[in-house]
Amino acid sequence: MTSTSNTPFATPATSNPNTRPGTPSPSTPPTGGTVPADNDLRDDSSKLRTFLSLLKKFIGVSDIANVRFSLPAQLIEPIPNLEYWHYLDRPETFVSIGRSNEPLGRMLEVLRFWFTKDLKYVKGKPCKPYNSTLGEFFRCQWEIIADAPPISNPSKAPPQPSVDPTETQANGNTGEKPVRISFLTEQTSHHPPVSAYWYECPSRGIIARGYDQISAKFTGTSVRVVPGVFNRGIFITLTQRDNEEYQLAHPAASLGGLLRGSLYISVADTCSIICPQTRLKCLLTYVEESWFGKAQNRVHGLIFRYDPSDDKYTRVKDVPDKDILVKLEGCWQEQIFYTIPNSAAVKETPNIEPTSDKQLLIDLQPLFPVPKSCPPPHEQLPHESRTFWADVTTAINEKRYSDATRMKQDLEQAQRDKAAKRKDLNVEFKPRFFTAPTEPNGKPELTKYGKDTLAGLEKKEYGIDFVPEPGIDADT
Repeated sequence: MTSTSNTPFATPATSNPNTRPGTPSPSTPPTGGTVPADNDLRDDSSKLRTFLSLLKKFIGVSDIANVRFSLPAQLIEPIPNLEYWHYLDRPETFVSIGRSNEPLGRMLEVLRFWFTKDLKYVKGKPCKPYNSTLGEFFRCQWEIIADAPPISNPSKAPPQPSVDPTETQANGNTGEKPVRISFLTEQTSHHPPVSAYWYECPSRGIIARGYDQISAKFTGTSVRVVPGVFNRGIFITLTQRDNEEYQLAHPAASLGGLLRGSLYISVADTCSIICPQTRLKCLLTYVEESWFGKAQNRVHGLIFRYDPSDDKYTRVKDVPDKDILVKLEGCWQEQIFYTIPNSAAVKETPNIEPTSDKQLLIDLQPLFPVPKSCPPPHEQLPHESRTFWADVTTAINEKRYSDATRMKQDLEQAQRDKAAKRKDLNVEFKPRFFTAPTEPNGKPELTKYGKDTLAGLEKKEYGIDFVPEPGIDADT
């Protein structure tokens, strides 16, 4: 599943006790035009009825993600979009990438991270956060003390339980030095809505980056979401493994259950993970659900050797048996298993042996999203997400929906005024933390300001200078 910097959805949500106060339990759903402010809309069933009436306006619209509508506060969850959308629901799986000395082991570590990055979809309901504004940014950290179990020798490792959900957060009760991951994201484009992101764990030499952008279409019974043109997936670089790079492409996803009033996320697509340096590729097929019976959420896939200069296999069924190194299967909401077949590729690979039994890659059932740590309010900048939306958030939490809607509309008008100034001055917006709104290869680059901000996060030094937009911000 792919996330977006402008979520076109407005649906009920419930709070998740395993995330910070005010953080809703997750997912992806659609928006619409302006409707009357009415406190009764806060009720889930009323919100859903309103949501469905708005969706009807999108029938025939090719990409509703590019349509901007001002929603009343009652239909919005009080959390900024840039804070809500991220891929480190279980940061211990991220920092464990690269531990294995075997290329196949490292690919399995990447896969384990892959299946935990969307835990918010599994544990929560769809919700609609605030739309991100141009130049808005968010930064945070995770500190953990427990790694995910090793996969150093897949052929001999016994089935391992998933990490204990209570042991990933650094709490000062052990002598272990916590591992710190820093996260920085900025809304770099408004038309189309795009945000650039960067994760970094210096102590483990792991970097992840990319762009969040979606294209969405209402089919009449569901909303189908696919990656936007600038969204080339997640790029993970292992600096301690000769800059080994993995590209994780997002599959398409759908929001269903609209007519029944019971919303759910489904995935029916094939996606890939590639590593040109190790010449390993993974194909994952998310199985389409039947119209009848309980959803199975099945996924199966393969890891195999491929030629980066002749990448010809895009379907699992087309991969020759002789090239297969690992077979994967399971339920992406529960457990994922892998086996190593007795193939020619396995026989030619050192330190790998066929397995007769399924090995557990990850058990998602006991896991919940891990809370993040943000700079204190007095050290946040005016365009930092939590500060930018603070008054709206307070009003929504206090059920002052008319006030929240008015404040939200004031913020939106201020953004329109800035856009008009840029047009009058014939200038384009330049991101502060990233070198360009988008990059053709899908890999954003940090400015010096962005690098300094991440370095400060690593040291827990949050004070950074506000960089005004020349001629646009009030004090320039």
